[in-house]
Formats: sequence, C-alpha cells, structure tokens
Amino acid sequence: MVDTVRGCVLLLDGTPDRRRGVLPNPTAHAVAGAHPRRFLAADAVDVVQLPAVEGPQSALAYLQHAAAVPGPLLVWVTGRLMVPARRGGELHLALPGSTPATVRYTGLPWAWLLRTLQAHAGPVLLMADLEADTAAWPHVVSGAGSGELAQGVPLFGVVNPVPPVPAREAGPYTRALLEALRTGDPHAGPALDVPAVHRRALLAADPGPDTVPLQWGTPGPVLANVAAAARPHPQPEPRSAYGPALSREPAPLQPAASPRQPEPAPVRPPDPVPAPAAAPVPAPAQDDLLPGILAAAHAGRHNEAAAMAAAAEQQALRRYGPDSPEAGLWIEVRADLARMAGDHSRAAELWMTAAAARLGRSGPADGEALAALKRAHYCWQHSGDQAPLLAPALLALWERVPGGEGAAGHIRTRLQEAEENAPPTVAY
Repeated sequence: MVDTVRGCVLLLDGTPDRRRGVLPNPTAHAVAGAHPRRFLAADAVDVVQLPAVEGPQSALAYLQHAAAVPGPLLVWVTGRLMVPARRGGELHLALPGSTPATVRYTGLPWAWLLRTLQAHAGPVLLMADLEADTAAWPHVVSGAGSGELAQGVPLFGVVNPVPPVPAREAGPYTRALLEALRTGDPHAGPALDVPAVHRRALLAADPGPDTVPLQWGTPGPVLANVAAAARPHPQPEPRSAYGPALSREPAPLQPAASPRQPEPAPVRPPDPVPAPAAAPVPAPAQDDLLPGILAAAHAGRHNEAAAMAAAAEQQALRRYGPDSPEAGLWIEVRADLARMAGDHSRAAELWMTAAAARLGRSGPADGEALAALKRAHYCWQHSGDQAPLLAPALLALWERVPGGEGAAGHIRTRLQEAEENAPPTVAY
C-alpha cells in the first residue's frame, strides 16, 4: 500500500486597513482564488485561509496547527510589515487594525512565524509578497541581505515599499508566480525546483529598483509540478466515516443557539437574498452517511455531526480529488451543519468556500454556485461581530457573478454603517 502524503497550505494576509474601498487585499485574493491546494506536492492537502485573523495569538495558533501536519507545508504571506513606533526594531506582520502605534500588541512578530516553521518536521516553504512602511524598510533591506528574515526557513518572494495608492490588482510577482505554478515544467519531476520558479517569476514580473527579492534556503519537495505525470492515487484502507474527524481545520465553535430554534428572517438587501434551502445531498454511493449526520445534528450533537461530515469529506478528497464535485458537496453539508448549530460565521465561511469552488469549476452561469453564494450571504447577515471580517471575501464573490450588484451594495452599506458606529481607535 502506498502511504498517503498529507500536507497543508496556509494563506496568511497581513493587511492592516480593511476600509480601502471595502475590497480585500488583491494579492491575497489572487492566491486564494487560484486553488492553491493543487500547488502542493501531497496526496491530501488542507488549505487554511486567514484573510482577517484577529490578534497575534490567534494567528500563532493557526500557524502551529498547520505546522503539526507532517507532510509538506507551504505558508504564503501577503500584506504589510511594520515595526512598533516605540521600542521599534522587531518586524511585525500587520493584522487588521494594526498601526505603528499598536502593532506591538496587534501584529504578528515575524520571529514567531519563523520559529513556528522551524519546528515543522517535513519540507517547508515560506512564500512572501509583502510591502513595508518607511520605518520597517531599513530592517527589511538589512534582514534580506543577512538572512535574518529567514533564519534557516526556506524563504522566497519580494518586498516592496508601501505604494502611495492601494493596489487594485495582485502584485506582478504573485501573478507571475501563479502562472508559473499553473503551467509547471514538463521537463521536471513531480516537484518543482523552487529557486528556478522564483527566478522565472522575477523575470516575468520585471520588478522595479526598489523591490527587495527574497531567496534563502533550499526547500524540499513542496511545490507540485502540474506538468509532470500524475502519481498513482493511493487507495486508503477502509475506514468508518463515523470514526474521528480527519479534517485539520479547527473544530466548529460551540453552538450559540439551539438547533430547534427557528432562524430569524434575514435582513433583505437591495437585491433580495432568500433564506437558504437545504444543503445539496451527496450521492448515495458515499455510504449514505447523510441521514445519520443530520440525525446527530437534530439531536443537538453538533460536534459529532461535524466530525462525521469532516471524515466523509476526507474520504471524498482521497477518492475523487480536491477539486471534485463530490468533495465540494461535503463542504456544503458542513456549512449547513454549522448553520444548524448556530455558528453563522463559520457557516458563511464554508458556503463562501463552496461558492468559490463551484465558480471555479463551472463559472458564474452555474445556478448552484449562485445558490451557494446566497446561502453564504444569508449566514453572513447573522454572523454578528464577525460580519465586517467576512465581508471583503463575500463582496469579491458577488462581484464575480452577473446581477450581484444589489447584494454587493448591501455589503458595502453594512460595512459603512459598522465603520461609522465603531468606537474611535485609541493610540498607545
């Protein structure tokens, strides 16, 4: 039996200001939309996207969770580097709400990121397309030259000065790198030569004189070569779908409301978004697991139901592949389970993942993609304090479908209201 190689891709966006036209970081959005799962040289891949993680401890917890996966680990970092205004000198990756006055408490110290990746047992690669403010720039230039920015972790990418006007499209290095990963190298083996791919991306991006390239270390087999002959897919040993959850994602939050409580009517946006219909039912060929899962959820055993659905999703991933409709259906089941448990923010995230996958497979004309997006919008309306953090990704999805202007306008209105009602930021 061929052992299954499990890896992880973690997308960490360090964009401090989420108010700029209520659009997400375009570089981070491009990476997330490129289906990064297929870029990792592993049979099974967990993808963790952190577009708006709150606080350094939360970011560190996700990093440690990803580093615990024994196979290849790809961490792709975008956003801004800062140093604290007081007691400056240590680079931090900005997180939502970070400013030079607060980044010491609100940002992720770059050293924490490196230490976590150093502890990873398997091959690891840190990709970066970052910008640095004026105070951080000397530390970036010095660290890039001395290797302090890597500290033994294979690091490839670029750092640019903060542009005078926020970018409206992904950075040229990321665009070129994604194109290189999409096409692969027909003359190479199953794993790409990372330094060669990096040089190819730099050549295509043609960066300006202020760009600082990052190239440190010799990574192992992390990046998959899509142009190489496919490796025979391993057949997993039979496993009960009612066993422990195989998902590497954090467990759903405890339910905020009883599943027997009726859902409140959604606030209707200018383009009405109806309440979600029931989640699509996976094919009966997958052991007809859904009735047992739904029975557990209706009985209030939400963690048990989520674990069974996650296990079924992993079986579908192994059997059909990460981009398959079969695997996508289980994401939708998990989304509906989260809604039943009262965890609307988690449900919105999963429905957005499902909608993005359907859009990637079938395009904006797919009615099921639109249905998944409407369910995501419905759950987003009930996600409370998490709504502003989820809004940029939801907005980006609505802008990809015809007739989504009304829903997109509703999101912008909600964001503007949240910004106007937010308490003033206190600088320390």
